[in-house]
Amino acid sequence: MTPATKLLDKAKVIYQLHRYSHDPQAASYGTEAADKLGLEHGRVFKTLLAATETGELLVAVVPVSDKLNLKALAAAAGVKKAAMADPAAAQRSTGYLVGGISPLGQKKRLRTFIDASANQWPTMFISGGRRGLEIELAASDLQAQTRAQLCELCRD
Repeated sequence: MTPATKLLDKAKVIYQLHRYSHDPQAASYGTEAADKLGLEHGRVFKTLLAATETGELLVAVVPVSDKLNLKALAAAAGVKKAAMADPAAAQRSTGYLVGGISPLGQKKRLRTFIDASANQWPTMFISGGRRGLEIELAASDLQAQTRAQLCELCRD
C-alpha cells in the first residue's frame, strides 16, 4: 500500500489498482504505463509539479499524450508565471519519487489542477505512488480527494 491507496481506502473511494513491470530504461513513465496496460494515452494522466514565481508548488494532472501548458496553469492558479519544479523539490514536497508521484497522499497538500479532458472518460488512470502501479478511478473522485480545479491545461 502507498499513501495514495491508504487515502482512498480511508475515504471509501472506489478504485482499482493496476500493476505492470516497470522498465528503468523507459523514456516516459506515463507512456510506459499506458502501453504496458494497453490503454489509450489520453486516459492515462501524469502528475507534474510546477513552481510559481513566489516558489509555491502546484500539481498539474495532464494526459500522458499531451504537454502541460505552463501559461495555462499559471492562469488557472492566478499567478504571473509557472515553471517546471526542480525534481528534488518535487520529491521532498510529495514524498514520492519522480516517475511515481501521485496527486493523492502527498506529504504536503498542494493546490492541484486537473486537465478537463479527464471528464471525457468513465475512469482515468493516475500514478499509484510508485513506478509500476496505476490507480483507476473516476475523475470526480480524484477532484474531490485533492480539492482540485478542472481546467484546460494543455491548450496552445
